[in-house]
Amino acid sequence: MKGLTPFFNMMLAALLVAAASATKLNVPRLRLSYKDLLSTNRSSIFSGHHGQLSLTAVFLDEYRDRLFLGGKDVLYSLLLGPTSSESKEIYWPPLPGNREDCIQTGKDPQTECANFVRLLQPFNRTHLLACGTGAFQPMCAFIYVGHRGEHVFTMDPTNVENGRGKVPHDPSLPFASTFSGGELYAGLTADFLGRDSVIFRSMGGRSTMRTETDQKLLHDPKFIAAHLIPDNDDRDNDKVYFFFTEKASEAGDREGAIHTRVGRVCANDVGGQRVLVNKWSTFIKARLVCSVPGPHGIDTHFNQLEDVFLLRTKDERNPDVYAIFSTISNVFQGFAVCVYRMSDIREAFNGPFAHKESPDYQWGAYEGRVPYPRPGVCPSKITNQPGREFGSTKDFPDSVLQFARNHPLMWRPVFPALRQPVLVKANIPYKLKQIVVDRVEAEDGQYDVMFIGTNVGTVLKVIALHSGNSLETEEVTLEELQVFKVPTPITSMEISVKRQALFVGSPAGVAQVKLHRCETYGKACAECCLARDPYCAWDGSLCSRYMPNSKRRFRRQDIRHGNPTLQCMDQNLSDLDVTEDRVVYGTENNSTFLECVPRSPQATVTWLIQRDNHKEEVKLDDRVMATEQGLLFRSLFHQDEGVYICRSREHGFTQTLARLTLEVLQGETVDELMARDNMAGLPDSFKDRSAGSYRAWMPCAAYSRGSSNQMGQSRTWFKDIMQLIGPSNLPHVEEYCERMWCNDKLRRKHKSMLEKYRQAQESARKARSKSSGERNRTPRDLSAWEE
Repeated sequence: MKGLTPFFNMMLAALLVAAASATKLNVPRLRLSYKDLLSTNRSSIFSGHHGQLSLTAVFLDEYRDRLFLGGKDVLYSLLLGPTSSESKEIYWPPLPGNREDCIQTGKDPQTECANFVRLLQPFNRTHLLACGTGAFQPMCAFIYVGHRGEHVFTMDPTNVENGRGKVPHDPSLPFASTFSGGELYAGLTADFLGRDSVIFRSMGGRSTMRTETDQKLLHDPKFIAAHLIPDNDDRDNDKVYFFFTEKASEAGDREGAIHTRVGRVCANDVGGQRVLVNKWSTFIKARLVCSVPGPHGIDTHFNQLEDVFLLRTKDERNPDVYAIFSTISNVFQGFAVCVYRMSDIREAFNGPFAHKESPDYQWGAYEGRVPYPRPGVCPSKITNQPGREFGSTKDFPDSVLQFARNHPLMWRPVFPALRQPVLVKANIPYKLKQIVVDRVEAEDGQYDVMFIGTNVGTVLKVIALHSGNSLETEEVTLEELQVFKVPTPITSMEISVKRQALFVGSPAGVAQVKLHRCETYGKACAECCLARDPYCAWDGSLCSRYMPNSKRRFRRQDIRHGNPTLQCMDQNLSDLDVTEDRVVYGTENNSTFLECVPRSPQATVTWLIQRDNHKEEVKLDDRVMATEQGLLFRSLFHQDEGVYICRSREHGFTQTLARLTLEVLQGETVDELMARDNMAGLPDSFKDRSAGSYRAWMPCAAYSRGSSNQMGQSRTWFKDIMQLIGPSNLPHVEEYCERMWCNDKLRRKHKSMLEKYRQAQESARKARSKSSGERNRTPRDLSAWEE
């Protein structure tokens, strides 16, 4: 246990960091349900022609305006139109006999012995490369998709190639690939048993390349993503980067520790002449660190890589790398998003190599002579010197290849920008699984909007704000979207900037979700400003899409501060205040609830009580409690009477949400009425002693149950309740009773009788007298109600 103490300290630090960052801004400002998304036309779902897609691969082709999907024994092409998507289907099962062979080996017929499409990549201008598991016998085919403007989707089932080394045999194993220059680069397990973890290059005119079987190179890796990223204008320097996790071997690591890596190979690597023949000779890797600084120099590390997204910029050589990490601890569940710069990744690969003299020695930086050309570089104009020219990696000296084989790991790790995550979440009821990012131009700067998919079918829309010169980031969760009707893991996400849409994949299907719907935020300048959505701005009349190049000058937007007082000072902010009084009745010694829900969960609610034109904040204790939905009186006192004002405050902006007049009925008087009328024969079903009161003052229920004698008694009882409350507040009582207890038929009957009651009140009002210290009483002559 002593050896685990630093680890548990690290976990404790994570909890402390998460608790410190758990502000109201981490709560989604707007939650939209599955029905909300459909009713506002913000989302549409495709579940396949047979209702069960079992989605396993997605490729978004923005050039053709098409979305290609792969699932269990099926391929789909969706033509993306402005209102709907036309779809075509190809049935693609395993080759004859392969399904039966798979079942005989003991595999599951439903979840393993089928052709699960794992790879969809553009092959040329008219064809798509598709590869599937083929019931544990991988196979590939070329799909004819036609030219731009056409919607053709056909495959020759007889022209199927062996897919080994292109996709895994097992549909559940992780896998990453990228297609470039007619060649496929894939990180996968290439054997039936799932033990041979390799990086493969196949197809094209060159010989197949793979990593050597050596745990120093790849130690039980889990591949997440693969991307070709150029170093400079010399295409001979193009490199393919792989992002994966593997079992760590560095000094001080406990057994079974996991580290995240970024590895790379040169695209023009052809192996060695005598050493590493048809094996990667340029493979090197470095550790990706995603951690939160903790007390006493103990960082909290998020080691398990979940997903990677490359945010492309105008400079194709320097995309930003967004990555989701999770903890691998049983102590607590934590997630973080870190952002890496390509310059920092290249700097780590240009630094010292990690070295270990023998198993008994500690790891350290290699301080000896590094052979030329430096291991890990590509044969190009940069590496060539007069008299030392290298046409390919086969011309590299054996000493270079041996050094690369023995020193694949770099000594310096890659740290994220600002040395810390842009987002941290801990002990949440879901897992972060997928991420895509859109760089948006707003009035006050540029913002990266993160869309994060979870394992329960929701998508979080988040921005991270940097406050001045500080290294601290402020995480603001703008929306939580329930994309799928039932909780289901989100397995893929694609973003279309052209269509301003997300394509969210899960086993249940694929959803097309609009990135924004500004009118959802409200109809006032302040509400639009408080939303802090980079996509949206107040244009003078409504909350609408912000267009950076628009000629309209009247645009209000403040993403960094969300301060409507400054942005909307010339607007009528008082329009947001609630000025109409509402009356709530309660009985002494009973529980009573004053409902008030802020428009935003990020707002702070304050309750004030007004008596004799004097306002003061409500004092909270065990009897009077503030909840997320309102103010709860566990036991009501007579002195609690008054006007209660519910106010919300968000980013310095205060607005009145509700003004509720609380009337407290005398407990003894109500008890007398209850005892007299209920003991006279009202049915027990009208009673609800658990709440300290009776359900007998339900006028609709009184009409619908019991004998005529019982109904007459309930009417008499209701007269006394009206006396107690007073006729001036009758409309509020009527509204409450109708909402709670009346069906349509009884509601109509109830309204008719109440109308007669009002007429009787008007004729008797002039004769009513008021006694000092008494409440307004209803006249005894209620013959109209009796009718």
